[in-house]
Amino acid sequence: MDDYKAMYHQLKLEYEGYQKITEEKIQELSSVNIQHEKNLDMLSNVILISNYINSNLSSKNIIPMINDMIIGIIGVTQSTIYLLEDSKFVIKATNGTQDSIAITEECKNYISKNKTFILNSKEPIVKDELNNIYIHSRMGVPIKVAEKFIGYIVADHTHYNFLSEFHEIFLSSIASQIAIALENSILYKKIERAAKYDALIGIYNRKTFYEIIEERLSNGGVDKYAIVMIDLDNFKKVNDTLGHQFGDKVLIETANLIRSMLEPKDIIARYGGEEIILYIDCNSDNEDIYIRIDKIRNSVSSNLVSNEKNERSITASFGVGFYPNDGKTLETVINCADRFLYKAKHAGKNKVMSSHFFR
Repeated sequence: MDDYKAMYHQLKLEYEGYQKITEEKIQELSSVNIQHEKNLDMLSNVILISNYINSNLSSKNIIPMINDMIIGIIGVTQSTIYLLEDSKFVIKATNGTQDSIAITEECKNYISKNKTFILNSKEPIVKDELNNIYIHSRMGVPIKVAEKFIGYIVADHTHYNFLSEFHEIFLSSIASQIAIALENSILYKKIERAAKYDALIGIYNRKTFYEIIEERLSNGGVDKYAIVMIDLDNFKKVNDTLGHQFGDKVLIETANLIRSMLEPKDIIARYGGEEIILYIDCNSDNEDIYIRIDKIRNSVSSNLVSNEKNERSITASFGVGFYPNDGKTLETVINCADRFLYKAKHAGKNKVMSSHFFR
C-alpha cells in the first residue's frame, strides 16, 4: 500500500511539473503571438501610411496628415515633425503647444548627433502648466534621405514609460516614409512645373496660358480684359550675329522685365519662338491699359542686355486686343492682338498698336 502511495505522489509531482512547464510554454507562445500581432498591426499601419502618402503626393498638407496618423495609430499625446530649412529646424506639423513641445538640452544633444532617443522620466521632461500637459515619455527619430539628415519626428506622452523600442521601430518606418514622400513630392513638383512652364524663360507655356485663362473666364465675372501679343524686333539677327546663348539671355531678361511690370492678376506666357503673350486684367479703361503697355515697351527698349563680350538693347512690337470691344471670345481677341502686332511690325517696329490707340 505504501508503495502505491509513493508511486501516486511521484506521478502527481511529475504531472504538476509537466503542467507548470506546459502553462509556461502556452504563456510564452501567447506572448509571442501577441508580439507578432503587434508587429503585423504595425506593418499594416506602415503600409497604410505608405499608400496614403503615395496617393497624396501633390497635397500641401501631406506632413500634417502624416503627423495626425502618428497620433492616431500609436496613441501618443502629441507629435511634432521638424524639417531642416537653411540649417534651422522648422515645425511642419504639431498638435502640441509651444511649452509642451519644447526641446530640452538632453534632446538637443541627441539631435546634434542625429540619433534616435527614448526618454522616460517620473519628473516631467517638459510641461505646460497652463494647459495641464506634463510629458513623462518622449521619443525622437531622425528623418533621413539616403545619408542626409533632413529632420526629426518627436512623439510625446504624458504617461511614464509609455514609449518603448516597439514604438521606435514604427516611428523609424514612418520617418523613412516621410523621407520618400519629400523626395517624391520634390520630383512631382519638378514634373508639374516642367509641364506648365517654359523651360528656358521660366514663364508659363502656351498650353498653360490657355488653360488658366479659359478656367478664369468660365467662372464668370470677367467683364473686360486685354490680350497683348509681343514680338522681339530683329531677334533672328541677334541670334545670327551674337549667338544663341546671347539670344537666350535677351529672351530671359526681357521676359523678367515685362513680368516685373505686371499686376498680380495679369498673366505672362511664351507664345512661341520670340513671341510673348499677356493677359491684362482690365480694372481701368482701355486708354490706361494702353499707357501701361507703352511703358513696358519703353522699358524693354531702354534695357541693356550684356555678357562678357557684348552689350545690346533690343526693341519689341506690341499688338493689343480688348474684350469685348475687339472680340466676343478669347480666340478672336488673340487674333485681333496678333493682327495689330503684324501692323506694328510693318509700321516701323518698337510700337504699340490697337484698334483705338497707336504709339
